[in-house]
Amino acid sequence: MQTVGDAGSAAEALALTASLSPDVVTIGISLPDRDGLDLARELRDRYRDLGIVIVTARGEDDTLFRALDSGASAFVSKGAAATEILGAIRHSAVAALSFSAHGLAEALRRRSAAPQRQLLSPRESQVLGLLQEGHTVGEVAKALHVSLSTAKTHVARVYEKLGATNRAQALMTAVRLGLKDHTVAALATASMSSA
Repeated sequence: MQTVGDAGSAAEALALTASLSPDVVTIGISLPDRDGLDLARELRDRYRDLGIVIVTARGEDDTLFRALDSGASAFVSKGAAATEILGAIRHSAVAALSFSAHGLAEALRRRSAAPQRQLLSPRESQVLGLLQEGHTVGEVAKALHVSLSTAKTHVARVYEKLGATNRAQALMTAVRLGLKDHTVAALATASMSSA
């Protein structure tokens, strides 16, 4: 195992990944210029066989499931034993499209046992809010500081979770489920249908 590069930002990580072609990248959740999980999603979109390890101090279930949704290969706590971190890196090198995380089985049990408190992740709720305000997918990408591909993925996930095929259906379903304010959603839907 050899370290071939070190980046201080998402932009630098993208450039180094393109130039160095590493087998595995490790990404922290909080980057100075971008969310680490958005970077992971973009890297997965670009490099199917790249191992992606999310390293975080925040080990709560929501972060773990967001890492899984991002296309990461492994999720590990910064405070984990060195053997666990190295194991996550080795796993990612040989099984980039699978997912490994300490405590994954317990997190899945907790999620299935808990009531459906929150249908959308915090990021998906943010995307829904931007759609509600009438933003295009390109404008969503700019507002969230993510690639167009990542924004399209976010919008597709919102539609999928709400059982919608377009913005109007998504907003009406969100209203019905109590996820968005009736008045604002109705105004957004009316302005879209009159265009």
